[in-house]
Amino acid sequence: MGEPSLNTNISNTGTAEIELDDWSLEEEPVQESGFDGDQLDLAERHALRRVSGLSTELEDVTEVEYRQLRLERVVLVGIWTSGTAEEADNSMTELAALAETAGSQVLEGLLQRRGKPDAATYLGSGKAREVREVVLATGADTVICDGELAPSQRRQLEDIVGVKVIDRTALILDIFAQHAKSREGKAQVELAQLEYLLPRLRGWGESLSRQAGGRVGAAGGGIGGRGPGETKIELDRRRIHKRVSKLRQEIAAIKTVRTTKRASRKRSEVPGVAIAGYTNAGKSSLLNRITGAGVLVEDALFATLDATTRRSRMSDGREYTLSDTVGFVRHLPHQLIEAFRSTLDEVADADLLVHVVDGSHPDPGSQISAVREVLADIDALTVPELLVVNKIDATAPETLLKLRSELPNAVFCSARTGEGIDELLAVIEERLPHPAVEVRAVVPYDRGDLMHRLHEHGEVLSTEHTDTGTAVHARVAGWLAHELAAYTA
Repeated sequence: MGEPSLNTNISNTGTAEIELDDWSLEEEPVQESGFDGDQLDLAERHALRRVSGLSTELEDVTEVEYRQLRLERVVLVGIWTSGTAEEADNSMTELAALAETAGSQVLEGLLQRRGKPDAATYLGSGKAREVREVVLATGADTVICDGELAPSQRRQLEDIVGVKVIDRTALILDIFAQHAKSREGKAQVELAQLEYLLPRLRGWGESLSRQAGGRVGAAGGGIGGRGPGETKIELDRRRIHKRVSKLRQEIAAIKTVRTTKRASRKRSEVPGVAIAGYTNAGKSSLLNRITGAGVLVEDALFATLDATTRRSRMSDGREYTLSDTVGFVRHLPHQLIEAFRSTLDEVADADLLVHVVDGSHPDPGSQISAVREVLADIDALTVPELLVVNKIDATAPETLLKLRSELPNAVFCSARTGEGIDELLAVIEERLPHPAVEVRAVVPYDRGDLMHRLHEHGEVLSTEHTDTGTAVHARVAGWLAHELAAYTA
């Protein structure tokens, strides 16, 4: 999918109308086999797509089937409170990309210039009525706000515009719910959704009213309905609390397994590299290029959510692990950060953080800042960081020159073409910690297994074949030095 273009015109009334060009949902071709693998998961994700130009009468279908066949028609609304106009446009462009990824058709974008969001309706009552006129003119059925709405703001804005209103947080949670595949990922997303929903529960009319005590009549409960009663919304809250408690237990059990695996790698002193960065920066493509993992790759935001860990080897034969993590975004909902904390611990426990940046993005600096904000939330700023500017094949030469001057210590590469990958691997090998113990030993020729472990887990500096065995000089981990103790000179 091509990058959208936003044409912003700020009127004297303080509202900017944004024309969104080229935001058609065209089917992405499934990638051919290569370093990205067969991409069977991507083919499955695209197995049911809407055919443009066809009309279907949908009456007796479920909501899920309806949403898969009919694209929601949305109007985007944002508030420009600070920063430059270009930054505000980039934020709306990203919101449009999020909306398209969730499965909607973007009809219009409105950007308002004001000091702070209105406490009652987010936009102000006058501007909210203008949004209603746009909704009626375009036939939209959803309004998406570029910010997190308070429950009261959402309710009052819906009363004015007359259609469903969601905020940026709900939109991101919806994308996560669509893309989660593993048991852990689904549990994490459901937990984040329930925590977001809990303070926003609301009812309609008498369905949530308190049961009548002993009164009899149309509004009373009659026999079997007497007592203090309980509102339906209270029942819903209790069910949600129970479900949240169960999900936390499931995630804790999965976290134990993940922690055990990390502890095993630490005992073996296998260095770990975590790949992190902004969503759609090319993290999965980079993992596929280095390790051939075959992780799903798609030009969409939050295409992959599940953490993937693969082994790779350095030029001297030592092993290290590469872990792909969930992508970050501006104003990543705190519910997701808490729910995905067990996954994000892969970043905090790594020996090296490969921070992937999209070089073709209009504002890479803001992406770097957004990622570092999330890293601060998970206490991962102390992990050594290696900046990697990806997609240089799609970046203008003048932009590359500017980035090279602004990021002198970064590595520039392209996961798609393979340019710069060898340099990246060399820098990773240089930045990873070396084994702590230096040993000199003569290993008998009948201990080929020990020599194999030396080359696999240690850093062999020199070898020499003698009459009694192989004289080796190496740096090894403590557990391997213990095995070599009987042969050390």
